[in-house]
Amino acid sequence: MDKSIALYIHIPFCETKCPYCDFNTYSGIESVMPRYVKALNLEITKWADWLDHPKLSSVFWGGGTPSYLPTRDVKQLMRTIDESFDVDSSIEQTIEANPGDCSRDRLQTMRKSGFNRISIGVQSFDDNELLLLGRRHNSDQAITAVENSRDAGFDNISIDLMFGLPNQYFSTWAETLNTAINLDIEHTSAYALTLEKGTPLENDVRKGKLPEPDPDLAAEMYSHAQSLFISNQMNQYEISNWSRPCKESSHNLAYWKCMPYLGLGPGAHSYLYGSEQIDEFGIRFANLNSPKTYINRIHEWELGNKISYASIRNAAAVDLCEKLDAPTAMSDTMMMGLRLNEGVSDLDFEKRFGINIPDAYPNATAECLELGLVEWHNTYLQLTEYGRILGNEAFMRFVGETPKTLK
Repeated sequence: MDKSIALYIHIPFCETKCPYCDFNTYSGIESVMPRYVKALNLEITKWADWLDHPKLSSVFWGGGTPSYLPTRDVKQLMRTIDESFDVDSSIEQTIEANPGDCSRDRLQTMRKSGFNRISIGVQSFDDNELLLLGRRHNSDQAITAVENSRDAGFDNISIDLMFGLPNQYFSTWAETLNTAINLDIEHTSAYALTLEKGTPLENDVRKGKLPEPDPDLAAEMYSHAQSLFISNQMNQYEISNWSRPCKESSHNLAYWKCMPYLGLGPGAHSYLYGSEQIDEFGIRFANLNSPKTYINRIHEWELGNKISYASIRNAAAVDLCEKLDAPTAMSDTMMMGLRLNEGVSDLDFEKRFGINIPDAYPNATAECLELGLVEWHNTYLQLTEYGRILGNEAFMRFVGETPKTLK
């Protein structure tokens, strides 16, 4: 690869699965862990060989619950990554953690293994809300997890929070935000609950066991979070993310800026471009979901002679593979880039696609400007404060319009 890539590692294991979660995660299959770790080690080394040991721009372990993995396996996998890829120790290397797993000893091992950033799945500092969400920690444990992370040497701590829950009060959301501010955390992600079809929580709402979340109240909660974070020197850089200066998530920025990334493990997604063997607008692909099938496929994998769309499509655990054309790449650029507060650079857009944004999307650009969803800031098209609350209104207009002229 000619470009550095962001590396994502998927750990699909959870002690318990939360009722709102539709990610590719599993509980009760701990017996698979040893074989899974061996397969993941093998996938890491084979992809590194195939891509000629590229330089990494970031490392991110997600799940699932990466902190649920035995620490000996965490150390082994990090060692494999370091030996297989070109890894500068200064790049952002993040592990997601459940508060209940954040003992000082475990955290110190993670820090010594190479992780320099931790993302803790707090979700709320209210015990009733945590019970609703099926979390296996309480608010005191969440606070202790942050404190233990600091003691273990993490100077870049992120937490996830959720709002717009059934029966959630504005006052409890405000208290959760105040607790987060008082913990002096470097980064916070705040997401509105999405009721994913087929999840237990969605089922309870559909059957009337729980009330539908109030969208107007959720909008007020979001606005309050914006105001509170900004007044406490937490800069918003993406619709759902705030950080201290220079503490933005560089890994997630790779996604939002449509930079190359490689996802390893079952269900992990990848997007590669920047190689002579890969078409101009890149290849997007994903591994199959089943951990057991993934393990078998990885052990059967024999590398092809060169990387290409055909060889990726037939590789090991790859289940879905798409060669991007210009309209798709343009649509991805707009949908992902508009999530960022800085927006989409018209100059970069034209450099890559040979056409500027207003000419490529005349209707979407005009409509969004007229509705007050977007505005121009120098050469960047970005969401307004109003547009960040109604981001989907802007996204669907750009995604729904076919670009007029291509390179």
